[in-house]
Amino acid sequence: MMRFLHAKRGPERLLETVTESVDEVRGGQHNGTLLKAALVAGGVAALTAGSAAISSLRRRIETDS
Repeated sequence: MMRFLHAKRGPERLLETVTESVDEVRGGQHNGTLLKAALVAGGVAALTAGSAAISSLRRRIETDS
């Protein structure tokens, strides 16, 4: 009997991906990758905060002038 492939929907794929990622983290296989990802995320957050601070200062200077 011929079986059709079961195409996974978005939520099913997402759940599978998250489950696999959590399993890999628990296994300790990708600690270096996690560290790099955390550093990149921290850098992006710092740049975003710095940009917002500069924009705020510029607005204050413009309104005072």
